[in-house]
Amino acid sequence: MKISTKGRYGLTIMIELAKKHGEGPTSLKVIAQTHDLSEHYLEQLIAPLRNAGLVKSIRGAYGGYVLAKEPNAITAGDIIRVLEGPISPVEGIEDEEPAKRELWIRIRDAVKEVLDSTTLQDLASYSDDGNSDSYMFYI
Repeated sequence: MKISTKGRYGLTIMIELAKKHGEGPTSLKVIAQTHDLSEHYLEQLIAPLRNAGLVKSIRGAYGGYVLAKEPNAITAGDIIRVLEGPISPVEGIEDEEPAKRELWIRIRDAVKEVLDSTTLQDLASYSDDGNSDSYMFYI
């Protein structure tokens, strides 16, 4: 399963709304400018999130979007399913031979577990404490 820009940018929108939860509406223009994304594309992504009951729109001069639920009540899986569809590494798992079917099911279940156990609150409050596996190069 490959997460497209729909899923990635949708998560970006939702994380930004979670960071500002309780502070009033946030406009897509601000999110687009902050992350150097297309506001028009974000507008296309917000509609299914609103239809799924994950965000609410606020009209007016100081309008924008707010989360429809608490950040700890929305998971990454909720967002990815709305924007990407069902979580599955391959299509037609039921048609695979038993050994491969078992592998695909285990992969699917592992991905679901990670997505469904990670809340927006987790993502919004994440900070890199310097213990990552990335390298710093000095020249």
